[in-house]
Amino acid sequence: MTNADARHMAHAVTLGRRGLGRCWPNPAVGCVIVADGRVVGRGFTQPGGRPHAETVALAQAGVRARGATAYVTLEPCAHHGQTPPCADALIAAGVARVVCALGDPDPRVAGRGLARMQAAGIEVTVGPGAAQAAWDQAGFLSRINRMRPMVTLKLANSVDGRIATASGESRWITGPVARRAVHGLRLSHDAVMVGGGTARADDPMLDVRGLGDVAQPVRVVLSAGLNLPLDGRLARTAGQVPLWLVHGPGAVTAPWQALGARCFEVPMLNPVPVLAALGAAGLTRVLCEGGGALAASLLRAGVVDRLIVFTAGLALGAEGRSCLADLGVKRLGEAARFKLHRVTEMDGDVRAEWILPPEMGAAGH
Repeated sequence: MTNADARHMAHAVTLGRRGLGRCWPNPAVGCVIVADGRVVGRGFTQPGGRPHAETVALAQAGVRARGATAYVTLEPCAHHGQTPPCADALIAAGVARVVCALGDPDPRVAGRGLARMQAAGIEVTVGPGAAQAAWDQAGFLSRINRMRPMVTLKLANSVDGRIATASGESRWITGPVARRAVHGLRLSHDAVMVGGGTARADDPMLDVRGLGDVAQPVRVVLSAGLNLPLDGRLARTAGQVPLWLVHGPGAVTAPWQALGARCFEVPMLNPVPVLAALGAAGLTRVLCEGGGALAASLLRAGVVDRLIVFTAGLALGAEGRSCLADLGVKRLGEAARFKLHRVTEMDGDVRAEWILPPEMGAAGH
């Protein structure tokens, strides 16, 4: 890998991030086309999943793509969906070389895109930028390889792990910078998920605010009996912002469907079948914002891939409300041990991002 390969692939990776949370079930891919050392085309997967990154970049490059090098963060597709294969588009454009960060594990692609381009005489290089591309593509890769979306659990609490005072006061434990960062997290995920208890207690919107006119994530609520307020903010906006309700057998769904909500029946509302249902519906990245019971159930099941904790510099004491329900941990060895990925200071608060090594996950991981 040359320095130029590393530089242009980093550019493609950065472009690809623009599609996170906006193009599911498709992967958020970035593409840069370089001719004679100059960028002549660039693109990323557009909202809704199409056009694909390569199509956008080739349209921008035009005839300058002939003899050029294309840097793509994921193997170009080789199957006919709602658009023709990107591998064929690169061949038809006369690209001389394709540098690809990752192969695509989707059975419809899985090396076929690379093989098709090589058979057409294109030089193919795989691997530059693979680690960063895999980090960004974790949701798509999880849905393909594990049949469930990647799960990020967000917690915001005091230094002693409390989310509210004994009386229930919780606004605001963290400051405005940290709260704005949470909206950025929502924007980079396909869906925001909470439990029914949180929906009843907080009457949340679960939308992205303060970041301009953006595509809103799907709002997912888990409630076995769908005993949620039909006059709450989620209900009132179900026709404007996607609302998915995951419930158990026997729940009355008609009123919610009439409001525009999509309902999913899962025989047992435990994390593994719930996430399987969400993955089958196309979600690749889910941000869980609580409450404590749902967060604890995800941790117990070993399906939390990334844990993001916003910590404020105050203590509320044992009488405060804990951020997690009972985990059933009796010995330290029973607790999943996350590894610190990065720490960021946020105007007096601290954001710590942790990742769960694959060997620590449960069967659903």
